[in-house]
Amino acid sequence: MVTIPLGLGVVAAATHRAGHSVTFLDLLGESEPAAAVRRTIAACSPEVIGISIRNIDDQNREAPRFLLDQVRPVVEACRACSSASIVLGGAGYSIFPEATLAHLGADYGVSGDGEVAFPALLARLEAGQDPFGLPGVHVAGRGCAIGPSFDEDLDVLPPWDEALGEVADPASPELWVPVQSRRGCPNDCSYCSTARIQGRSIRARAPELVVEHVARLARKGFRRFYFVDNSFNIPESHALEICRGLRGIDPRVTWRCILYPHLLREELVLAMAEAGCTEVSLGFESGSPEILRRMNKRFSPADIRAASDLLASHHIRRMGFLLLGGPGETRETVEESISFARSLALDSLKVTVGIRIYPGTPLARRAVEDGLVSAHDDLLLPRFYLAPGLDPWIYQRVAGLT
Repeated sequence: MVTIPLGLGVVAAATHRAGHSVTFLDLLGESEPAAAVRRTIAACSPEVIGISIRNIDDQNREAPRFLLDQVRPVVEACRACSSASIVLGGAGYSIFPEATLAHLGADYGVSGDGEVAFPALLARLEAGQDPFGLPGVHVAGRGCAIGPSFDEDLDVLPPWDEALGEVADPASPELWVPVQSRRGCPNDCSYCSTARIQGRSIRARAPELVVEHVARLARKGFRRFYFVDNSFNIPESHALEICRGLRGIDPRVTWRCILYPHLLREELVLAMAEAGCTEVSLGFESGSPEILRRMNKRFSPADIRAASDLLASHHIRRMGFLLLGGPGETRETVEESISFARSLALDSLKVTVGIRIYPGTPLARRAVEDGLVSAHDDLLLPRFYLAPGLDPWIYQRVAGLT
């Protein structure tokens, strides 16, 4: 899929709403990012430059790509032609705020909801005041006094659609416009970094505002949408209201989402199908009851099968995910997962070997206990958990599965 800078866009919208002049630069489509940075800085002479970091690496254990190597030249280009303060943010940054800030040599960083923290930082800088002490604001060399703030009322934050036509072609067959209807995750999967990025509490945007947002974009010619909520069906009532609203807009609109395969009811699946849902990602990660328990999943293989069968019965494509190699994984549990995934007759399957270790997670603590990483490792450079006895057999076993 074409990547659309949703996070950067909503922060830009919030900054504009706060009364600042904003120039938005999407570097994803630039063949020479540093040159684009220099041109833009020359045109607008910024006082502050914000850089959004979506991913730290590609989570590929066999040949990991450290994506901050692509960000460093951007920071250097900003430094070379501007004296503006440089502020880092984004989902990737929020996982490793201090390590990323030090690695890239920026001035400030914003973790958590950037729509709140970034304008607050700008207000302090504009007034000549010290921003240290603002929630979620990191100052180079000094750290962060108060952790990230997560705004409870997403309805007061601006959606981003005004600038979309400038960075995306509605006719592109690979474009799925990202839509975020809620933030936060209370599921506490053992390896997951979502809580560090969005918090544990579920914060949902009013369903009618979500539908209105999609309808506005549909009127501009966009037809394919991707709900990037980590679990579209939690809470179910919120998802149902969105589906009921989407039924009333352009019938050419189609969409994808991510489902948590626990207690999925036919009422919701039917509503999804009637509202234009064509594909679902089922992140079940394993077909072994023991491994699911160790991952702190709240569903069983029977739940996964029931969800998959329901979706298939309503002609919604199913993409499955296996995440192999975590604590307790053996050749037997790998075989169990492969056999289970095959039995679902999915439309597609993505298999990942080795689990990226993120700070503050139960997996990180287990990796320290097992001597795989040091307790002092900030984990910015990609480190992976792979249970002993699986390498290299597991790579040969999964070859050709996807």
